[in-house]
Order: sequence, then C-alpha cells, then structure tokens
Amino acid sequence: MKTGATGSDALVACSALKRLYRQILLHGSTAVAPNICPHHISPSSPEVFFLYLHGDYDLIHQRMVARQGHYMKADLLRSQFDILEPPSDEENVLTLDIRRSLGEMVLEVEKHIESLKL
Repeated sequence: MKTGATGSDALVACSALKRLYRQILLHGSTAVAPNICPHHISPSSPEVFFLYLHGDYDLIHQRMVARQGHYMKADLLRSQFDILEPPSDEENVLTLDIRRSLGEMVLEVEKHIESLKL
C-alpha cells in the first residue's frame, strides 16, 4: 500500500474479518456511503494486497492458550471464526498457511511482492 503524501510503502496489520472492513480499508467512507451499492465498488486495488493467515480453529486455539500476557483471551476465538468472511480471490489476497514456519511465510510474501513489480 502506498501512503498518500510520501508515496512510500506501508504495511497495515489488523483483523479485517469481514469483506466490508476490507472495502473500507481500500475505499474509505465511500465503501459505506448510503447511495453506493457495494457490488459497484471494486473488490481490490492493484496497489494493495491482503495477507490471509489461514489456520484451523484447533491450531489457533492451541497457540492462543500457550501464549501469555496477551490481551485477547482464547475463549474469544470462536466469535472471531463465527464472523469471519474469508477473502475471495477477487480481493487480491495472498493466503498463507500458518502451519508453515514464519521464515517460509516471509519468503512467500517477498516473492509475491517481487512478482507485483514486474
């Protein structure tokens, strides 16, 4: 994502569990304007791609239980899965399997970024 005034790259980390939330990140308030049909808003932007950290409930719950001192308790995970709207291919998404190592995922992201520069 290029930031407005400086034109430099940026990384934004958030859950954006619903498609509407991702649309707001891409299009700002026009994504929720009352006179705009959501189907007429582009689902993606060539300058932005989303990383979807995909994992099953049991694995994520296990990791959450094992960590200490985090603000989000493991018992809140079910509600996150209940409202999750996984991104579609048209949303310019790179899906990463969280069973892979951090290093492997970083390499995949770097490779994806390089492919966008071609």
